[in-house]
Amino acid sequence: MSNRPLRVLGVSGSPRKAATEFVIQEALRHAKEKYNADTQYFSVMDKKLNFCIHCDHCIRTREGCVFKDDMEEVYELLEWADAYILGSPVYQGNISGQLKTLLDRTRAMVAKNPTVFEGKIGAAAAIGGDRVGGQEPTLRSIHDFYMINLIFSIGGGAFGANLGATIWSKDKKAAGAEADKQGLKTLHKTVDRLISVSNKLRG
Repeated sequence: MSNRPLRVLGVSGSPRKAATEFVIQEALRHAKEKYNADTQYFSVMDKKLNFCIHCDHCIRTREGCVFKDDMEEVYELLEWADAYILGSPVYQGNISGQLKTLLDRTRAMVAKNPTVFEGKIGAAAAIGGDRVGGQEPTLRSIHDFYMINLIFSIGGGAFGANLGATIWSKDKKAAGAEADKQGLKTLHKTVDRLISVSNKLRG
């Protein structure tokens, strides 16, 4: 096993400072305090993230994306990390447009290096204003991204956090997410499994 701490990147796919930011920050706090993980955080809020326009510049040149925007920071963090916790608010039953744009733009990383994500591991968190508002489709979209890109996709395990963390904010932003004690249990369980599986893979 590597002697250095596990590197965990948390990404908030929300365009505002609210429940998703709280949830991802809490996941990183748990990973750092319980497991001594080395953590980094990225939020899409106030970031310039151009849509992928499928121009194939990244395919033709193998030199990255044609756009030079705030994805440059994301690319560095994604390469740095061993493990990911991607979180999104539920928009129309699925991930936010901002997170979808971020995920689409990683195509440039894979075009440059097809194995850039191989061996990394990922977990997901979905935050909804309703108790049953699309959290599971949101989690599945994040897991689809992981599987397509050779990232080991994990949930929180059976009996409580099957696909990952599901949070009910009641549309009360961070305070609502913090009050969802059952939801936070799914988050902590998911982070526990993320760390456990990551350490086994590194060993």
